Amino acid sequence: MSISSTWSTWPAHSLWKTLPRPTPPSSTHASTNRITHILGKTVVPMFNALIETSGEHQRELVALRAGVQHIEKRLRQHHARLQRLEGPREDRPLAGVMAAMDAMNGREFEERVAELLRRDGCTGVIVRGGGRDRGVDITALTADGRRVVVQCKRFAPHLSITSPDVQKFIGAAKVLHASDVALYVATCPFTRDALNIAAESGITAVHRGLLEEWSAGAPLSALG
Repeated sequence: MSISSTWSTWPAHSLWKTLPRPTPPSSTHASTNRITHILGKTVVPMFNALIETSGEHQRELVALRAGVQHIEKRLRQHHARLQRLEGPREDRPLAGVMAAMDAMNGREFEERVAELLRRDGCTGVIVRGGGRDRGVDITALTADGRRVVVQCKRFAPHLSITSPDVQKFIGAAKVLHASDVALYVATCPFTRDALNIAAESGITAVHRGLLEEWSAGAPLSALG
């Protein structure tokens, strides 16, 4: 009897038709668990039974069983990684923080930054925006009375804030508004030159990574 004929008469041959089809991300865990269960609890035991009753093709069946067991092991490892990545962790911001911000329009993003300022103890928070904002989007006072001005940029993550962007804000923050605390808040990274100019000029560059931490609950040190 050949391997193919043995397989065709095996009651579990139709089992593969029950394996889940591609599923959306929301059901990935359930699909992975189902496949792993089928492999570990049904397919491998049936290979064991075939190996015990087959003499001529035992070596081939053992190799096939080893392949199935390897797949089962990899699926278990994959499922464990998904749980670690998607589960809540104290050492990283909550998942979805930046995705929500990326979906906002410019005004919604400014309002969100205003909320974060209030959360960190700022008072008199005003979202200005528009053509008469004199180069800033938000003004406020820290808890100890320092004047805060904020520039908000909701850019795509693959873009960057450049040095000319920061230089333009320096004039508005320091000259027009006489700020004590100047925040340049962006949903994207800053170029190296932009970060250097910001540091030299007393501008706090709230880049995408820092914004994620701030949004997830960490206080912004410049406001303390």
